[in-house]
Amino acid sequence: MESLSEFFHYELGGMPIYTYLLSFLAIAGGFLGKSLIRMLFPRLRKVADKTSFSLDNVLLEAAFKPSQWLMVLGGIWIGASILPMPPSLTEISRFVDAVLKGASVWLLIWFAIRLVEGLCDIWKEKASQTNTKLDDMMVPIVRSASKVFLFLIGLILVLQNLGYSVTSLVAGLGIGGAALALASKDTVANLFGSLVIFFDKPFEIGDWIEVGAIEGTVEEIGLRVTRVRTFANSQITVPNSQFTTSAINNWSRMRKRRVRMTIGLEYKTKPEQMDRIVQAIRDVIANDENFHHDFYLVYFDNFGPSSLDIFIYAFVQTTVWADYLAFKQTFMLNIMRTVEEHGASFAFPTSTIHVESFPGEPKAATAERPK
Repeated sequence: MESLSEFFHYELGGMPIYTYLLSFLAIAGGFLGKSLIRMLFPRLRKVADKTSFSLDNVLLEAAFKPSQWLMVLGGIWIGASILPMPPSLTEISRFVDAVLKGASVWLLIWFAIRLVEGLCDIWKEKASQTNTKLDDMMVPIVRSASKVFLFLIGLILVLQNLGYSVTSLVAGLGIGGAALALASKDTVANLFGSLVIFFDKPFEIGDWIEVGAIEGTVEEIGLRVTRVRTFANSQITVPNSQFTTSAINNWSRMRKRRVRMTIGLEYKTKPEQMDRIVQAIRDVIANDENFHHDFYLVYFDNFGPSSLDIFIYAFVQTTVWADYLAFKQTFMLNIMRTVEEHGASFAFPTSTIHVESFPGEPKAATAERPK
């Protein structure tokens, strides 16, 4: 034992060997704590799953990875503090201490960001069960804004622990503020575009919109871009600034759908037939509950180049495209039956050509042709 004690008190580099051993044990204990957390976490998750609250699951998921590295960092910190630095290396000791403090702050920020992610996931799930789309739009905005805010706070705290003057840093940024604003003008424009979408509400998640050549369903509204799923099943990322300068056609906010068509009857149709057909089409609209009956037009409208034209203008109750197409098909079939029942026929483009003569034709044949 005396020999062992002498060995541990033997100095190496100006420090007894037992200090190196304690420092090593502290660092190894940190990695051991990381392994213990990995083993303990599945059991804690089973306990949390049995509770009626979802917040405990979120806290466990948020703390899982940061807590592992916190154990490692704690072991390194204890191990570094056990080893006394010589006076000549005081600046290095301070730098190491500042780095370890900054790392611990960053682990705390990492935990906060993961916690925000979990809470926003819960919010998103609850928002999908409500009738309003406002909360669905708020989730990605709050998620992104919170993560950026926490990142900036963490960056400031880390810089402070490293000995940098945050006030001087902000002042330095202010000197180059004009250049920064010029370089980030598109980002600022997209941010204002997201505020316009949020407050003016030209569309919501799930709406069918058309902006210029872009048409599809809104999937996500973020701080910078809006993602639109086209009817070809591709995804288009649209900068939010475009919505402040372009007209937005929101098809999902139609209160009714319009039916507008012109049908042409043959010129041999008699006036009495035309009058009865027009009235019969009006009766079809009036007796169909799928039409809006407050306003509709059916009139003999024009003497066309090859047809007698009837103009039809009405509105249907449904705004669903598939239902509208099915109803429009039924309505046009009823028009066909009405025209057939009244002994008339639909016209098609025709033209009459009068030929004065053919090349090489005898004059006698030309004289006999009716004028």
